[in-house]
Amino acid sequence: MKRYLDHRIRQDLQKKMVVLTGPRQVGKTTLSQQLLAEFSGGQYLNYDVMTHRKVIQEQSWRQSAPLLVFDEIHKMADWKSWLKGVYDGKAPGQSVFITGSARMDTFRQSGESLAGRYFRLRLHPLSVREWSEAQQVSPHEALTHLMARGGFPEPALAESDSDAQRWRNEYFNGLVREDVLEFSRLKEVNAMRLFAEMLRSRVGSPLSIASMARDLNVSPVTLNKYLDILEALFIVFVVRPWHLNIARATLQAPKVYFYDTGLVLGDDGLKFENLVACHLLKNVQWQQDTRGASVDLHYIRTKDEAEVDFCLSEGDTLTHLLECKLSDTKPHRALGRFAEQWPDAQSVQLLRECRAEADKGRLQIRDAALWLVELEV
Repeated sequence: MKRYLDHRIRQDLQKKMVVLTGPRQVGKTTLSQQLLAEFSGGQYLNYDVMTHRKVIQEQSWRQSAPLLVFDEIHKMADWKSWLKGVYDGKAPGQSVFITGSARMDTFRQSGESLAGRYFRLRLHPLSVREWSEAQQVSPHEALTHLMARGGFPEPALAESDSDAQRWRNEYFNGLVREDVLEFSRLKEVNAMRLFAEMLRSRVGSPLSIASMARDLNVSPVTLNKYLDILEALFIVFVVRPWHLNIARATLQAPKVYFYDTGLVLGDDGLKFENLVACHLLKNVQWQQDTRGASVDLHYIRTKDEAEVDFCLSEGDTLTHLLECKLSDTKPHRALGRFAEQWPDAQSVQLLRECRAEADKGRLQIRDAALWLVELEV
């Protein structure tokens, strides 16, 4: 299946090294193999594979390879210095493509800088637009399918729901058991597993770290570290409240969502909100990575507990206010209030099941499937 970053990677490889990150099994290796098929003589090397690791450490790959793909290279000690040397000493016309399942700016830092040598891209799960175009189905069918299966390629393409669930069980257990262990101590894995399990039923709600820390008998500092690790490994992502004062926004309670909507424990409302969050983050990071846009994803919650699910910003300006509902056409009170407060922002109530779209004052009632399919990626 051709992915939305396919063409962009080809463009960027002509200019610089490309670093592609994203959740494990989201399609990075498949994408790199498709690229290699077009670069006759290209070479793929995965640091997790022992024979590949030896070639990497000795730098004994084919010097004539037009494309070098290094997977999971961030697991190597002092990888930034190593990669800087490889890129600066590469053969003329040789392209370098790096992939990894952890956020490379978080772990195993070194004093070396790769500034000016690479473009960063982040690969996300399948969207309504991608699935609709790839499978030639309607946006509503695509939305229904992704609500049930999540957007990761393997469960989305699985022959049955049971096959998809078997994949998910192994995926989640493997992430916590193997990936998390690389960045924490063995005795912390069980606590982190419980924390990740607790998060599955707390999607979309402001997170009380102090309360969860008491339940798990760990300190809030430790729990924040666990959350950083889960976020860095692309298991969850954090949405923080909108505030022009960045420090105040950071101190307020974040909301947490899963990259895999299938991991959410709860009703269709929670799964729908998580799916929308995934789409919004995907489009925000596409704009950040490909255009350098200063856009971001937040939510709004006031002291009197008026709240809207999401807002999009560009610089210090709000561009969108978004509330997710399964079928409620009654204008959401807080959304209507904030629409008056920020009249230049597009205020949209997204409905999973929408019989008729409508405009009610500044507030737009929109069919979620049709709205999501019009997003850029």
